[in-house]
Amino acid sequence: MQSMTGCGSGRAARDGWEVTADLKTVNHRFLDISLRLPRNLLFLEQPTREMLSEGLKRGHVDVYLTVRNSEGGAQSVQTDLFLARDYARAARMIAEAVGVSGDITGKELMGLEGVVTLTEAEMDQDKVTVLCAEALEEAIAGVRTMRAREGLHLKEDLKLHLDTASGLRNRIAERAPEVVTEYRTRLESRIAQLGVSDADPQRLAQEVALMADRCAVDEELSRLESHLIQMTRYLDAEGEIGKKMDFLVQEMNREANTIGSKASDAAIAQLVVDLKSEIEKMREQIQNVE
Repeated sequence: MQSMTGCGSGRAARDGWEVTADLKTVNHRFLDISLRLPRNLLFLEQPTREMLSEGLKRGHVDVYLTVRNSEGGAQSVQTDLFLARDYARAARMIAEAVGVSGDITGKELMGLEGVVTLTEAEMDQDKVTVLCAEALEEAIAGVRTMRAREGLHLKEDLKLHLDTASGLRNRIAERAPEVVTEYRTRLESRIAQLGVSDADPQRLAQEVALMADRCAVDEELSRLESHLIQMTRYLDAEGEIGKKMDFLVQEMNREANTIGSKASDAAIAQLVVDLKSEIEKMREQIQNVE
């Protein structure tokens, strides 16, 4: 079992290029990759998404990629001296026209549009793509390690809730037959209080049988037990199991609601409330299972 919460980092450097990859993941119904790249790195988008799709099955993934030339020379400064002279000349003309100082510094000239241009050196896309794959592989491995560690905590917590839910289910199963017995006792006591001495035993038995049929929860308890057993098996399963577990929790909640509506017993109703509370706690935890 793996959580959907994790983070990982990776770095690869060779032949003057260095790529770093940082990943952060949180829970999501599907695999949702958030990747924003500058225009000069757009060629990395498709291979990055493909690698993440292979390594991670569910969760929202924030991806941060950086690429730099570790040998320097990746950027160069180009200056347009003719344009700078024109700017300076224009500044002096304006100053003379309005009667102010026309002095302009070199630093001020560098800040004017077009005087200085920063040019990126040509990037070796093949080498950078290979390095990106290596960095991502390391980052994904880190994410999965953390997810596995978080998954162990989820497993332990879910096991506690499953054990508690199973115990409540068994208590309901023990109480259910007593509901019919107590109903028969109350019915006979009521008849005695009314002074009816010639009550038809067959009619009394039919009434008790109808009551037993209305409040019978054997099928619901059987299905609930099956869901609990299946959920326990999923705790040790590999791969993408979060959606299956979420479906089972919905079915458990359905059976609990049916038991509560059919039982017509205060003690069972309280047990059902406790059972639904445990199911809800499981549902919250399962939202973070891959």
